[in-house]
Amino acid sequence: MDCGTSTAKYVLFAFNTVVVIIGLLGIVFGALILNSIGVVEVNGQVGFPVQAILPILLITLGSVVVFIAFLGCCGAIRESVCMTMCYAVFLLVLLIIQLAIVVLLWANKEKFNAAMGEVIDKAWDERRREPAVFEAIQQSLKCCGKSGITDYVLSVEAPPASCCEHNDCLNPLNIYGGCRSKFQEFMSFSTDTAKYVGLGLIVVELIGFIFACCLANNVRNYKRRNAY
Repeated sequence: MDCGTSTAKYVLFAFNTVVVIIGLLGIVFGALILNSIGVVEVNGQVGFPVQAILPILLITLGSVVVFIAFLGCCGAIRESVCMTMCYAVFLLVLLIIQLAIVVLLWANKEKFNAAMGEVIDKAWDERRREPAVFEAIQQSLKCCGKSGITDYVLSVEAPPASCCEHNDCLNPLNIYGGCRSKFQEFMSFSTDTAKYVGLGLIVVELIGFIFACCLANNVRNYKRRNAY
């Protein structure tokens, strides 16, 4: 095996070891966010609120990254053209998907924020038919009504205890703000963070893709020369 191939082999192995660590950190980070959001119990049913979708996606992405990087490590050490090329293809597909998501989030930030507001609007409009959904949102976000406690007043409804800190609505200072703005702020911050993390991963994955193609090509050529 020539020096260039050996270098590509060990660089790719070291690179994927780092990627595995990054993927595991992503899983841990997502789990910590999920734990901070916590579960809510409404009418005896326990589950994650709607904003838990982002940390769940982060955990899923981290798991996929760890699997692909592990495949790359095995391909590099075994000098397997098949495994290395499979790794490169998986990495390329993941890179394209992430790039598409980042571009969409960047180009449609206002539309995304409006869509997140509509999620709260819809949950508020359907609260009489599905009260557990909006109650879960209020508990997890520590908010009250669509725009504030005035929504309950205008609807001639008594605000639930979840509208207030320590379930004490007698003190006006304990009343939370509206869920629409809080949910939009939470999702906007989360998506901004996801965009920059995604860009960093894309650069890292592109480097891995290049090294994987170089290694697979060098190993293939080396085996062809030895076959004669």
